[in-house]
Amino acid sequence: MTPVLAPRHWLAYGALGLPLAMAALPVYVHVPRFYAETVGIDLALLGAILLAARLLDAGLDPLIGWWGDRRRVRRGMILLALPCLALGMLALMHPPALHAAGWLALSLAITYLGYSLASIGLQAWGAELGRDSRERTLLTASREGFGLLGVVAAAVLPALLAADAALGLSRLAWVFVGLLAALAGLTLLATPRPVLAPPAVPEATASPLAPLRDAAFRRLLAVYVSSGIAAALPATLVLFFVADVLQAESWGGAFLALYFVAGAAGLTFWVKLARRIGRVRAWIAGMLLSSLAFVWAYGLGAGDVGAFALVCLVSGLALGTDLALPAALLADLAEREQGSARAGGYFGWWNLVTKLNLALAAGIALPLLAWLGYRPDGSEGTAALAAVYCLLPVGFKLISAALAWRWRHTLEESP
Repeated sequence: MTPVLAPRHWLAYGALGLPLAMAALPVYVHVPRFYAETVGIDLALLGAILLAARLLDAGLDPLIGWWGDRRRVRRGMILLALPCLALGMLALMHPPALHAAGWLALSLAITYLGYSLASIGLQAWGAELGRDSRERTLLTASREGFGLLGVVAAAVLPALLAADAALGLSRLAWVFVGLLAALAGLTLLATPRPVLAPPAVPEATASPLAPLRDAAFRRLLAVYVSSGIAAALPATLVLFFVADVLQAESWGGAFLALYFVAGAAGLTFWVKLARRIGRVRAWIAGMLLSSLAFVWAYGLGAGDVGAFALVCLVSGLALGTDLALPAALLADLAEREQGSARAGGYFGWWNLVTKLNLALAAGIALPLLAWLGYRPDGSEGTAALAAVYCLLPVGFKLISAALAWRWRHTLEESP
């Protein structure tokens, strides 16, 4: 029988989420600007490399999840990931003077491989370790809470470590390697091993596509796609909104930090609420709270710094539901006796969708703003920017909430 989980166990399990999040934010936020301005790679070439690397990364996730299920070695996946993450991050932040484009492509491939191995292995481990929905929710909340701390650390450390941006990123990479070694060691040594049940699907018939044959998983994925795009749209546009609508560009970092800190602080509340009213209803409540915050943000204008800080606080609190509850629901679905695959297969497709949400948000928002006449210098189209930033996410959130309510009984089933 799987051992009873004490707080030290789910905290140790979640600790690896911190360096994983520290790796994700610089790759998506700092690397494009660093390689364009400091290294000097042509923007068109840079965009092509980033797009190709991200598509390849997302496409590999279901295969990695399927492979992990066949081997059933979650610790082994994480151990394999650690050198890839460490070497990849160091390489990304220390490019050579020559052949920087090829260096970037190879460094991204190594980093993405390590990140996918570690994140899918960790997520599947948590699904297998938790004995019931309560424990799986705690494990997920721990992992995502540490992840939010990692996002905040990655956002603020480069400026604290050095005044020069390139030097700050170089030092951040070394700090990351130290934290990765320490916290991965804590997770690997202090988290119990789950007692694995025999597979529900015979090895001969299991395939990377098996999770998609699960109707409950397809429904959860549909809700998650709509909710995820709604969350990714503001993430794509927030700095534009702060600079051109609020005219408070210098506050961008503070707003981001407030948003993520509020998300971490709200996790405990949402976990407790989920116990009382159910995880689907708590998730819907978070969607509606976020929608209210963004409807209010639509009325803001130049100089409304305090009011937008409140928007960041409220929407950040709502973020906790998106982080903790959907993945906990997925962990339950993956561990049902009638599941179509094992946990790694489910989380492989989940990670693919998570990454595609970011691409879809940019693919929707940026062309739409261009069509509506917005210019990034704020000279034209700021009303269109405010509408796309504030109201388009609300539409996606309401669709997601409606689907979640319609399918609430299917999504809330526990093994």
